Amino acid sequence: MSHVGVPRGTARKRRSLALLTTGVLTLPVLAGCTSGDSGEAVATAPQDVAVAGRNAVAEGGTVHWAIDAVPTTLNAFQADADGATARITGALLPHLFPLDARGRPQRDPDYLESAKVIESEPRQVVLYRLNQQAVWSNGREIGAPDFVAQWRALSGKDSAFWTARNAGYERIEKIERGADDLEVRVTFAKPYADWRSLFSPLYPKEVTGSPDAFNDGARTTLKATSGPFRLRGVDKAKGEVTLVRDPHWWGGRAKLDTLVFRAVGPQDRTGALAGGKVDVADVDAATAHRITRAAADRGAAGPLAHGPGAPAGPAAALRSWAVAHGSDPKAAAAARAARKKDRAAAETYATEQRGLGDYVVRKSLEPAYTQLALNGESGPLADARVRRAVARALNRQEIADAVLAPLGLPAEPLGSHLALAGQPGYEDGSGALGGHDTEEAQALLADAGWTREGAVDTSDGTKAGSEADKKQKEKQPAGKPEEKAGKAGAAEGKNAAGHEPAADDGLYIVGDDGKSGDGEPVGGITHVLAPAPVAAFHSSALLRQAGYLARTGTSEDAPAEAAARDRGPGGAAGAYAPAGTAAPARASGAPHGGPLGKDGEPLTLRFVLPSGPGAEPLRGVGDRIAAMLDVIGVRTEITKVSDDSYFRDHIASGDYDLALYSWPATAYPATDDRPIYAKPVPATDGSLLVEQNYTRVGTDHIDQLFDRALSELDEGAARDLMKQADARIWAAAGSIPLYQRPQLVATDRELLNVGAFGFGTPHYQDIGFKKPQAAGAPAEKKK
Repeated sequence: MSHVGVPRGTARKRRSLALLTTGVLTLPVLAGCTSGDSGEAVATAPQDVAVAGRNAVAEGGTVHWAIDAVPTTLNAFQADADGATARITGALLPHLFPLDARGRPQRDPDYLESAKVIESEPRQVVLYRLNQQAVWSNGREIGAPDFVAQWRALSGKDSAFWTARNAGYERIEKIERGADDLEVRVTFAKPYADWRSLFSPLYPKEVTGSPDAFNDGARTTLKATSGPFRLRGVDKAKGEVTLVRDPHWWGGRAKLDTLVFRAVGPQDRTGALAGGKVDVADVDAATAHRITRAAADRGAAGPLAHGPGAPAGPAAALRSWAVAHGSDPKAAAAARAARKKDRAAAETYATEQRGLGDYVVRKSLEPAYTQLALNGESGPLADARVRRAVARALNRQEIADAVLAPLGLPAEPLGSHLALAGQPGYEDGSGALGGHDTEEAQALLADAGWTREGAVDTSDGTKAGSEADKKQKEKQPAGKPEEKAGKAGAAEGKNAAGHEPAADDGLYIVGDDGKSGDGEPVGGITHVLAPAPVAAFHSSALLRQAGYLARTGTSEDAPAEAAARDRGPGGAAGAYAPAGTAAPARASGAPHGGPLGKDGEPLTLRFVLPSGPGAEPLRGVGDRIAAMLDVIGVRTEITKVSDDSYFRDHIASGDYDLALYSWPATAYPATDDRPIYAKPVPATDGSLLVEQNYTRVGTDHIDQLFDRALSELDEGAARDLMKQADARIWAAAGSIPLYQRPQLVATDRELLNVGAFGFGTPHYQDIGFKKPQAAGAPAEKKK
């Protein structure tokens, strides 16, 4: 189903947003991690796919699998390929190294007898030995010509091929036949650690051999396939892509006769399941809850105890009856109409619940994570201290608990940008930034010049918190309430002592250069390990955009938020009082003394969130984050935008301060994640090239670590480099991982080997219905 976020298909293509739903560096060591095949011992959720041996699966049948929409292309290497493209091609084309349940690439013996690096000097050479039975659906053997054609199409040397990304293929120097037709020898011009990511999926040369065939020939058809299923056709009018069992497949015979991918929007999934229109569908928490209730109600007699048909209390029922049969004709008519509407809704709900009882919810953790993105190009978040303060204000455990615990899934905050819990090499690197600590967050903001006094614009033209303010305070008589309040405020604003960081290139210690920030914090200077300033190469368009956000950004929620603040302790935020009025006493348990500001401007961040019905959980997370930031005096202005424009017009263009979206996990972070965290560079026209780094936060050192890992053929050493890079990304505080996304899949109760796959790649040939107890074909619902 659709989510706000970013799916990555199985191809090594440019990752694009489509998953729509989701401090002070006190530790001196950013590196020094140990290598190993297993990640840290953290709570993970296993696959939930109703595992069964092939002998327990019946022969025959049709499965209807819900997708968001019919894909616009079946070429996974084009820019408009999406999750449906990846799902469908997974059953049709070779994937040489599919992922296992832990996200590790594993050689597929149906296609490869072996694949290994046979030389590393003077050039890296990988030798593939193909399964001698591997053929395309047209009967032609899979061989070196297919590898060569795909390399030439994706190498980036011929612009006539419309490719989304060329990562890895541009490092290949040549491909040639080995000792026989079953061997393919690939020689690299530069070492490439992620060589297993290449040629998955592998297309036949009939698709990749020419620009015309590559660009347009694989949009609605494939000239040849090689998998347990072959393509029967794409029917855009009906919204279906139909696959049938391939008789030329040499592996385990597909159990199903037909596999139909049917376009069903996320908002229509409940009705489609209740009506028996689909057998497999990703669902949201609300639909999953209804399916669970339907299962509990199976065989129960009488009206349902939940939903619109749930029995009302005796008093409410009597009142409704009395009004419907009362002496007021208008009230009686309205009551009877409402009762009739309620009965119709109850009947519809009960009918749907009976249909939903045929399904079960499979649940795991999706191979994707939701993050809070902080746009560091301009405005307050261009200051690393402010970004770190926002990060330190977040209680990530509370957020993970709210999202995952109600679903019965492990509620662990994610500790890495480059691996998920359970993957090889996973290690919690969040210590490079620090955990939840509101005092540290406030100290960082004070060091950056954001104070409660700074939010007030003085009438005499002097800046809040200036020498004039200090002199005025000095004139106050001893023992006055004003003096006590001032001392209390100063005590609350004191910075915590920072730890001494290790020497590190590309970083500097704030305060060690003898200079204070924009406003000197009360109680001395906190030592903050921060990246060296990045050259301000910003496009004029984004500067204008940032200016708009800082001055005139609007939000449909702003009036409600202002009213809520007015009702809270201390009254209206930023309100003025007559000169000499004592500051109100801080309420017991009050989170802070008011909004922060600088030079009379309040510290306000524009929080952009999607407005669609499928994004309700994401907006709930956004509300929690806004409340956490309010504790440290940071205002958030929540702006809800349409799902269609969320990424295109806001995330990609930089029209936001804070945003929530998701990135998919990968087994190849050195390749796939580098564009996400690469340091933005200026283009010749003055604009900023951000690749996929939509936070606009990056450093040269992070780029260097990715580059080194990409060329490191020792897997342990490469993982250590990725751990170092992750610590740097945490320290930069442009992206704050929150939690691994839940994966909820509704499946027919009789289906086996399908459900919430997590990291794992589906084995389409093993999916099917339970073998019936008596002789005969498996029973299927009419679709």
